[in-house]
Amino acid sequence: MRDDRTSQSTIVTDRTDRRWLTLATLCIAVLIAQIDTSVVNLAVRPIAIYFSASLAELQWVVDSYNLVYAVLLLTGGLLADIRGRKYIFMMGIGIFTSASLFCAFAPSIQLLIAERALAGLGAALLMPASLSIIRVVWPIHAERNRALGIWAACNGLALAIGPTLGGLLISQFGWRSIFLVVVPLGLVAFVLAARTMTESSDPEGRHFDVSGQILGAVALGGLALAVIESRVAILALTVSLLALAGFIIAEAKKGAAALVPLDMFRIRNFQGAMITTTGMTFGMYGVLFLLPLTWQSTGMLNPAGAGVALMPMALFFVLVSTFSGEFSRKFGVHTATSGGVAVIGFGLLVLSAAAGRESLMADEMGLILTGLGMGLATGPLAGLAVSSVSPVRSGTAASLFNVARMAGAVIGVAVMGAVFAAAHDPATGLRLAMLLGGLVQLACAVVAWFVIRTYVSAV
Repeated sequence: MRDDRTSQSTIVTDRTDRRWLTLATLCIAVLIAQIDTSVVNLAVRPIAIYFSASLAELQWVVDSYNLVYAVLLLTGGLLADIRGRKYIFMMGIGIFTSASLFCAFAPSIQLLIAERALAGLGAALLMPASLSIIRVVWPIHAERNRALGIWAACNGLALAIGPTLGGLLISQFGWRSIFLVVVPLGLVAFVLAARTMTESSDPEGRHFDVSGQILGAVALGGLALAVIESRVAILALTVSLLALAGFIIAEAKKGAAALVPLDMFRIRNFQGAMITTTGMTFGMYGVLFLLPLTWQSTGMLNPAGAGVALMPMALFFVLVSTFSGEFSRKFGVHTATSGGVAVIGFGLLVLSAAAGRESLMADEMGLILTGLGMGLATGPLAGLAVSSVSPVRSGTAASLFNVARMAGAVIGVAVMGAVFAAAHDPATGLRLAMLLGGLVQLACAVVAWFVIRTYVSAV
């Protein structure tokens, strides 16, 4: 009898250890995806000088990754559910790591943009698979919230590591070195995934939705093109709206077999998670793109200094994220999400008021508020998205959560970048762009407060 108890205890311990090794692997994957994003935003000025690139080309260096990521996240989530979450996760890591290596040796701005798009494909596979794996490995709501808090904290940790490390690398070794830094982490994540994860899938007769994927890609791609390239704005926007209408009609006809089952959007909490997440990243990525660019173009800071100046935002993100699950349990998910996005909005308004000043103190206050709000909202929003649906749909829900994140990022960089470019000087452009971003955040916070209700899991 004692031997049986010992054996059962050993099995439980092994399963627990394996779960936390799995979480560590998922966190490394989040780190490499987010480090890549944050260091590229810091490097846009050196890249512009090296290639004599225009502002539109710099926007595409950022948005080619974001756009492909957002467009193919739906496919990534679907493939994770039907082909296997571990398999798709490992494929994503392999593609992302290879693309980062290609970016490091890009001979032209056009090839750099193309290779950034390839990295977006890798991220589109690994990110929804990582959230879906958390939903399956941690079926109990309280434990899942704890895991999601750690997962979200890694986003903030990446923002802390990325700009600082990226600034130092750019100063010492040039902009190409920032793409090489993620390669060792990618290799480690690939090996750990192979050794620690178990495979899971829920095909349930689902299949690859070609028409949905094409129409979704055209809709989002046309929107980004309309904002970034003013010469074809009307045509691109028209094509985008037609594709969106076609996407909705096609998906409605396919029902449960659709790439995006539209009945998911009848779930009130899922609706709120999508709206709030889009608004959150609209402002956040606009800040990460424009603030370092302005600091460097006006001569206020070099790349290393800009990286250090961004650290308060990231540190508050990390610190608050670890407690976001407990905060949402005590005060409600709608308080954590709408309150967090509102705090980001106030942070952007502070950045708007601080534009053009010689002192960085007000900028740092705005960044601290932004990091605080991101830390409050990110984990609970991810948990709300995947917990609002059944485990069978966890991959699709995770992909849609990340679509909302990256759609907000694509639109935020494009719209706020266009406002910045239309101004007569960097200070005015930054002021107007941050004002717009702050107002969008506050509007989404109000929507979240009335749409999201406190979620209590049944498991």
